[in-house]
Amino acid sequence: MDGALRGITVLDLTRVLAGPFCTMILGDLGADVIKVEAVGSKDDTRAWGPPFAGGESAYYLCANRNKRAITLNLKSAKGQDAFKKLAAGADVVVQNFKTGTLERLGLGYDTLKRINPQIILASITGFGQTGPYKNEPGYDYIIQAMAGLMSITGDERSGPLKVGVAIADVLTGLYAAIGILAALHERSYSGEGQQLDVSLFDAQLSALVNVASSYLTTGAVPRRLGNQHPHIVPYQVFPTRDGEMVVAVGNDAQFRKLAEALGMPELAADERYRTNADRLRHRDGLVAVISAVMKAKPTTHWRARLQAAGIPHGPINDLQAVFADPQVQARNMVVEMAHPTAGSVKLVGSPLKLSRTPVEMKRHPPLYGEHTAQVLARLGYSPDELDEMRRNGDI
Repeated sequence: MDGALRGITVLDLTRVLAGPFCTMILGDLGADVIKVEAVGSKDDTRAWGPPFAGGESAYYLCANRNKRAITLNLKSAKGQDAFKKLAAGADVVVQNFKTGTLERLGLGYDTLKRINPQIILASITGFGQTGPYKNEPGYDYIIQAMAGLMSITGDERSGPLKVGVAIADVLTGLYAAIGILAALHERSYSGEGQQLDVSLFDAQLSALVNVASSYLTTGAVPRRLGNQHPHIVPYQVFPTRDGEMVVAVGNDAQFRKLAEALGMPELAADERYRTNADRLRHRDGLVAVISAVMKAKPTTHWRARLQAAGIPHGPINDLQAVFADPQVQARNMVVEMAHPTAGSVKLVGSPLKLSRTPVEMKRHPPLYGEHTAQVLARLGYSPDELDEMRRNGDI
């Protein structure tokens, strides 16, 4: 069975992470994604290493499977002509140039719409197509700082911290994919394409969820709580005799079970800890009591006790432990793909599990320009024309 997005063609003008992550999701779902890189200027992440596998960086490999790669000079007449021919038969264009760049090239939405009224143009930028920051570059780290995430990450001793992955990029890629799917659905009724404007800043702000809502409700600026939850206690990391683990108590009934599992049923009857609101007010005292008890036994002991009591909990795994976990294997969250220069590469699998149209790993992360001749030949370019375009720097 072909993928859920079979028959959809995506022109991918993006580089680095937010855009490529978005288009990889579409490719995983069955779309034909054509990655367009500039002549003489590769996706920056191809060089973001070590580590490398077969000359490609691990960073590049993580977000570019299920695509074909071509090179085009969008500043030359023939390069633009080839792109317009591709756009005429495409469904979606995804780009993450600085605001206004595509328009200056003469390839903005108005031009694309004349070529193909059904086309959807998704633009990913740091701050969006409007507003006072629209022309500013927006890297993930900067966005984590400016959109509030770093102000609530870490604790009072550590100061502000970024998340360990480029989470603003990842979230923006997800939002862009959702918007594209919505635009494709709407097009099935109207027959028309549209523009989609997605920014890292907006996506990261949206992802503040309950923390943002609490501020908007109270006007109180949240403080950094490290591994503690701002609204639930106990819901954090606790030390054990041989390590650390997370205990996440979501309601009063679970707290009573936790008190039993700790061998301290009297905690649940203590007026300071009976309700979550009480526990929030007396957080420090309760955390100190629980920490002292849990330090006395190893992690395996507490995992068994909490599992038997039905208390949500988990160890803090490093990646070696994560990828050795039987749940990872059962969910096919590691895939191995044949690769022309690396022999094979291991990649994180897709979290999307569709029953009738499952995700398939059909294409390895492509080499630079690997499919240029193949893709343009299908547009009618002859071998002689392609040779001339190479000599002239059009491809």
